Amino acid sequence: MRTLNRLSFIFPVYNEIETLPHLRAAVDEWMAGRPQLNVELVMVNDGSRDGSIDYLRQWAAADERVRIISFSRNFGHQAAVTAGLEHARGDAVVIMDADLQDPLSAVDLMIAKYAEGFEVVYGERLSREGESAFKKFTAWAFYRLLKKFFLKDIPLDTGDFRLISRDCVLAINALPEKSRFVRGLFSWVGFSQTSVRYERDARQFGETKYPFRKMVAFAWTGITSFSILPIRMVTVMGFVAALCSLVYLVYAIYQHFSGHTVQGWTTIVILQTFMGGSILFAIGIVGEYIGKIYEEVKARPVYIKEFEIDRKIEKRPSQDS
Repeated sequence: MRTLNRLSFIFPVYNEIETLPHLRAAVDEWMAGRPQLNVELVMVNDGSRDGSIDYLRQWAAADERVRIISFSRNFGHQAAVTAGLEHARGDAVVIMDADLQDPLSAVDLMIAKYAEGFEVVYGERLSREGESAFKKFTAWAFYRLLKKFFLKDIPLDTGDFRLISRDCVLAINALPEKSRFVRGLFSWVGFSQTSVRYERDARQFGETKYPFRKMVAFAWTGITSFSILPIRMVTVMGFVAALCSLVYLVYAIYQHFSGHTVQGWTTIVILQTFMGGSILFAIGIVGEYIGKIYEEVKARPVYIKEFEIDRKIEKRPSQDS
């Protein structure tokens, strides 16, 4: 059994002014019940525009355990998690959303698994209260599709809520890629992993920051970040299209010599539409991967840090990656 002395929480924050007072109360109560733990709270402000940063400043001024990493603009949830991992100093790190849908009580179960020797302990959702049937189904289908065809080690029905050891944090921080699907990276790096199961509460304050459009983009990032299967599918589609064209060519030659040739534009339109659509689809898939190469070779940072408040000392670097 190993002992946990220093624990870091990472909370990505984007327009959560309604939630932050409740989060503060919940975290303070949780920490008060565990005085043996040396806890730091890494609050990553992802370009909030609703006053969240002002509240975080007040919180940090009143509690030296609170650190703030503030972005120059909104870079996205995965960039915020990345920044938190790069700045967290604990022996273990817990990643949580600031909306209080994931219960702090589950962290105790994660710490117990960490003490047993596990390097990664992720939260497995038994339910998703307050979400539409459509969102629940698409999330269910996405993870099973991802596991079946693209990333076989990814756990089902999980998000970014998890506890990870210092060794795993260092491994993730060493990965240079810019287009990040962080929960997939946790599976990719390996280490001993297990889960704790919990009921996910409905959001009580504020509104979701992941509408359908962002969910689709996030899912596509996850698929293309860990597999070239879509390109291989394009190759298969091209082969099938060519085979169909060859079969139709044989049929057309037979009809010609049989004297049953029918002249008309319907066949031409159908074939052109089929071939043109296949080509455009193939170009689009390949273009997605070329776009990722383009983003990587530019070597831009994952985020730009406007300022950092650490132990009541404010720092203003030009940028961080």
